[in-house]
Amino acid sequence: MGYGVAMSTRCYTHLSAEERETLSLGLVQGQSLRRLARLLGRAPSTLSREYARNTTRGHPYRACMAQNHATARAHHPRRVRKLLDPWLGQHVTTQLTQGCSPEQIAGRLRRLYPGDMSKQLSAETIYAALYGLPRGALRTELLAALRQARKTRRPRARGRDRRGQIPNRTAITARPAEVATRTVPGHWEGDLLKGARNGSAVGTLVERTTRLVLLASMDGTDATSAYRGFTKKLRPVPAPLRKTLTDDRGKEMAEHERLAQRLAIRIFFADPHSPGQRGTNENTNGLLRQYLPKGTDLSGDTQRELNAIAHRLNTRPRKCLNFATPLEVYAHLRHHSPVALET
Repeated sequence: MGYGVAMSTRCYTHLSAEERETLSLGLVQGQSLRRLARLLGRAPSTLSREYARNTTRGHPYRACMAQNHATARAHHPRRVRKLLDPWLGQHVTTQLTQGCSPEQIAGRLRRLYPGDMSKQLSAETIYAALYGLPRGALRTELLAALRQARKTRRPRARGRDRRGQIPNRTAITARPAEVATRTVPGHWEGDLLKGARNGSAVGTLVERTTRLVLLASMDGTDATSAYRGFTKKLRPVPAPLRKTLTDDRGKEMAEHERLAQRLAIRIFFADPHSPGQRGTNENTNGLLRQYLPKGTDLSGDTQRELNAIAHRLNTRPRKCLNFATPLEVYAHLRHHSPVALET
């Protein structure tokens, strides 16, 4: 392949002194940034950046000060964009098309060239370059090579949970220690597998010791639908095999207290942005995408069809179960006294 990744150069100009005067006067008069953007023929985001960049905390925006700050910054030397380097750009492109992730590419370069910073870069630099490419065949091909293959980049959470708060939730740190060992059955992980545009969902439940999968048909993606779906699937499970449920922090679990009381089960919530704390469920959701692909409407899948999909996974031999199937191990535990299992 004869091309490499390079950062795009988009036509962008900072505000002129006259535009800054108009912005300053408009803000004093109480006008919004969006209205002033229309007046100046600028994007609202341009004025938002200008305001954030040239306003000192505790002081109003002033055109003269903003112009002084902009002039000073213009004389600062800019860092050379690493992916403009022919060798580095070509190397990144080749590795992407061979299935490597930006994180793997960056880590491998650090390992191969530990003392040469000119041949090292961060995963963030690669992502920024990819999503900064202009529309075209190259951008489409390289974004398709990413694991998630998203056409636009998701906003970063910046360390905070943006999904809302669930009242009275119990953190995973309070979960019994026996859950982590997987030697005692009866501990489940739960989640919702979302359909196209998050408009439909299927409830997924996995027992940590046996790896048994239960799929629940749901009427929607709200908390009431999750309560009904999980109740229907977990209620037939014998009480000794229904001790705890670990879920993520999605708002669909807002009725967790009601669910816990109905099923006599303890419910715990994973930490934000910690899918590894529910690794069994996350891995199972990945396997389920073979049957329930992303971007499809899941509301048309009947409970009977979902049971058939779960049966396929539950009758696969698993190495972690010494090549027994989840259904075999679960059936044994249902009809015998629970015993410790090797994992």
